[in-house]
Amino acid sequence: MALELFKTDDGSDSLFNPVLGEVYHSRHGAVNESKHVFIKAGLEYLSDRFETIKILEIGFGTGLNTLLTLDYCYCHNIKARYFTLEPFPVKSEIYSKLNYHKFCKVPDSQILFESMHQAPWNKEVWINDQFSFYKSMLGVEEEKFQPDSFNLVYFDAFAPDIQPELWSEAIFTSIYQCMEEKGVLVTYAAKGQVRRNMQGAGFSVERIPGPVGKREMLRALKEK
Repeated sequence: MALELFKTDDGSDSLFNPVLGEVYHSRHGAVNESKHVFIKAGLEYLSDRFETIKILEIGFGTGLNTLLTLDYCYCHNIKARYFTLEPFPVKSEIYSKLNYHKFCKVPDSQILFESMHQAPWNKEVWINDQFSFYKSMLGVEEEKFQPDSFNLVYFDAFAPDIQPELWSEAIFTSIYQCMEEKGVLVTYAAKGQVRRNMQGAGFSVERIPGPVGKREMLRALKEK
């Protein structure tokens, strides 16, 4: 599979998967979308509720969400443990060309970005003294999590029309069960069936304004 690199409207790079006919980020702006959906609506929203933010990301992909999270933690002195799933990792000849470091303030951001891609699988490593990183090649339907493992979930799988099996009530139930009380799940998706599947899993779900080019997105709360 030959992924195709292209530039989005905010100047940041993204990838197109010609097999799925799907882009990794919004063409209106990869960085803008990630900051709006995952950083602002997720990390910033709950950063003062927990001493350590324990993040589960469904879909490491290009590593953009991870790098922006690392950058936000650096800028706001937040401690985080980051666990990400990626059954189909992007190859070095692709991720080494991505320009996300230009949008970050954390020192040596390109080196840190590549170190996360190059990190060993199934082993927690400390990227700096605030941020640990663990990646698994298993899919969310295969990974087994313990209760209270996470308080923030970035649900960034390919769209429900492309991978409907990942947006099922069963998947959201497994995620709900591994989250702490008052934990938050955020996703760019806003489809009614996705919202109903989240609610069926036990989440309290709200529609909130989406990023540029998208009217709405979903944020789900585990209330108990």
